[in-house]
Amino acid sequence: QVQLVESGGGSVQAGGSLTLSCAASEVTYTFYCMAWFRQAPGKERERVVSIFSRDNGVYLADSLKGRFSASRDNAGNTLRLQMNNLKPDDTGVYFCALRSGWDCGQAGPHTYTQWGQGTQVTVSS
Repeated sequence: QVQLVESGGGSVQAGGSLTLSCAASEVTYTFYCMAWFRQAPGKERERVVSIFSRDNGVYLADSLKGRFSASRDNAGNTLRLQMNNLKPDDTGVYFCALRSGWDCGQAGPHTYTQWGQGTQVTVSS
């Protein structure tokens, strides 16, 4: 069974940086998407970034380009999310997720079958 273990959340002031990591284990899918979602209080869960296992293609939400970036370590099967110039609106719980298949750039949260426990990111003004 796939396990996702997240780390790296915390509290920072606006303009600061954080790096989130998600380590996946027991992945047996031939092709799959790994992703970071986030959810702010009272808001729907939204996709931050997703990566396709076959070619490490990165699909980053347009609104986050220029501040966030992601990469995947093939050897360790770890997905990292680098967040720079953080804003208070980035506050929320960040979840790592995984699903088999492709179409990583469009798939919504309801299509993901494995989830991490979530890690809190708090950005103060």
